[in-house]
Amino acid sequence: MSPTRRKAVLIVAAALGAATFAAPSADGQGAAARQGRGGSEPPGTVALEPVTALDGPRGLDVQGRRVLVTEADGSFSIVKLRGGDVSVTRLGSVPGGFAPAAVFGRRGTVWVLTGKGEGPGMATLYRWRRGWSEPRAVADLAAYQQAHPDPDDLEGEPGDSNPFGLAALDDGSVLVADAGGNELLRVWKSGYVRSVARIRPRTVAVPEGLPATAPDGSPLPPAGTMLPSEGVATSVVVGRDGDYYLSELRGFPGTPGTAQVWRIDHDARGAVCDPADPYGQDDQDARGDDDGDGRGDCRRAADGLTSVVDLAVDGRDLYAATLSDRSWLAVELGLPGAEQGSIHRITRRHGRTRVEVVADDGVVLPGGVEVDDDVLWETGPVFGPGQLNRAGLDEDDGGHGGHGGR
Repeated sequence: MSPTRRKAVLIVAAALGAATFAAPSADGQGAAARQGRGGSEPPGTVALEPVTALDGPRGLDVQGRRVLVTEADGSFSIVKLRGGDVSVTRLGSVPGGFAPAAVFGRRGTVWVLTGKGEGPGMATLYRWRRGWSEPRAVADLAAYQQAHPDPDDLEGEPGDSNPFGLAALDDGSVLVADAGGNELLRVWKSGYVRSVARIRPRTVAVPEGLPATAPDGSPLPPAGTMLPSEGVATSVVVGRDGDYYLSELRGFPGTPGTAQVWRIDHDARGAVCDPADPYGQDDQDARGDDDGDGRGDCRRAADGLTSVVDLAVDGRDLYAATLSDRSWLAVELGLPGAEQGSIHRITRRHGRTRVEVVADDGVVLPGGVEVDDDVLWETGPVFGPGQLNRAGLDEDDGGHGGHGGR
């Protein structure tokens, strides 16, 4: 099997089982220099401070003084800070092996999402409420994807599913980013599932610096080789404008600067996020539903990112957690420095998108990011012993400028 068709089989397989081997923009160039790194120098980064130790932490959500976290054993817990005291209260657990995603819902509800794995309860959305002895399964997403295969699959597994990120909506439903299906789904508590949008592959170039062969001995393509690459949807948030923002990991060969964030209309259904038509004009013209702004149901909100595993929203700004600045493939291949990750802020002002690093010191293989009341929260490393971290954000450091109602 050629390296462009096989799965990520080591570290990232545990996290993102459906991550196709992927890479840069359609012209073969990393987009970081074009999207948001020009102009004035970025503000200084913030320093993360540890809050409490966790094992393989990933899922992260904040509600007032309560911080929801998940760990590799499948547990989800509430962390509370009072003065100098920190308490961790376990709420429940789902099948483990890799930490699930989790978010607060309405009226004391917690939604928990397991990814791809062996055994019952994987690739499943769960719901938990105070007083319940254990979470209750809501939807089998693996079964849904088997019945609704990906028409743009490159792996020979069009029915693959690896639910990875989620966001709760005000009506009690949730959004799920499925890394296996390259798709954004909406799920109701009745178990009904519907496609919101699907990401098409992007043609990319193999980066410099890869070894000649993968750890299993299979050859890797030479630098500059152009390959199709799946989107690998990882995280979703709801912007202040009410639209949905969906992030990508990017498949093999994980070229830095090639992951995108998509903006999807809140009422979209079966939308297409197409790197070859990033602002939706072709899709819109075909449907004949021009709304006057020249854009379709899914438009690119940001480019030039690397291996995004989680998104957060704060006012008009987005925050993106990069698993590794060298890409997930560098982690899988064990390349030096591959464990270094970072947190980026994405803003839009005066028609221009800016992407800038806000935290990198101490950011090691991050699993989750959240921003609340000018505090940045982060979990990591996502594999092995880790912790919940936090840092204060300066209100005047360039934030609060971008992703609302444009």
